[in-house]
Amino acid sequence: MIKVVVCGASGRMGQTIGKMVKESSDLELVGGIDLKPSSFFGVDIVESQKLEHFLTSKKPDVLIDFTIAHAAVENVKTAAKNNVAIVVGTTGFTSEQRADMAKAIEGHVPAVISSNFSVGVNIFWQLVRDAAKLLKEYDIEVVEGHHRNKKDAPSGTAKTILQILDEEVGTRKKLYGREGMLERGNEIGVHVIRGGDIVGDHKVMFSKNFETIELSHRAYDRSVFASGALRATRWVIGKKPGLYGMNDVLGLKRQ
Repeated sequence: MIKVVVCGASGRMGQTIGKMVKESSDLELVGGIDLKPSSFFGVDIVESQKLEHFLTSKKPDVLIDFTIAHAAVENVKTAAKNNVAIVVGTTGFTSEQRADMAKAIEGHVPAVISSNFSVGVNIFWQLVRDAAKLLKEYDIEVVEGHHRNKKDAPSGTAKTILQILDEEVGTRKKLYGREGMLERGNEIGVHVIRGGDIVGDHKVMFSKNFETIELSHRAYDRSVFASGALRATRWVIGKKPGLYGMNDVLGLKRQ
């Protein structure tokens, strides 16, 4: 059995992951971490400030983190210090925060960090990459939508899309929304929607005179992300220390 602790246990993703771990035949839920103590699915949720004590006493194999950026950085550092493998689906990291996590991880523990754990999204990213190689002369627009409580914008998934586009068509200016009298140039338009309980919508449009090609992915339930995170949890066990992505887990090309 792979022992799992979930950071952000009281949140929507934490609850979904906790439930799926509990129902799994090869994973054992040993506890959760959040701001306030509580319980879920028959185990304790411990205050985040007690994470290190929890890790030394419960000795989980994998820490799964779906929290917020500054909390995730500290959780990753503590897990790496205690030789616990890591799966991170938190988004909104700065470049400095990513560097801090990489420093803690490299040479110590294996970690899978991805802006989206959906298998479909990771295949979608590959399709975007393949399309961009063939459509470099087209105008490109990126649209993403999430629930009203998501704070970081654009989403981590959209930022990965933009990174892929830059790698394949060359770096272009990003125009975040449009207003007023603007003539379209060679920019990539980025449009963010926040409303209701949208789980996750992403679309890339490649347009030229007389035609438009659209690639899109829509998530209908958070279980698609949780399922991918558990797939990464099973995969990361026994891997060499270092940073991995969901593309490694799925055996896809780099993203």
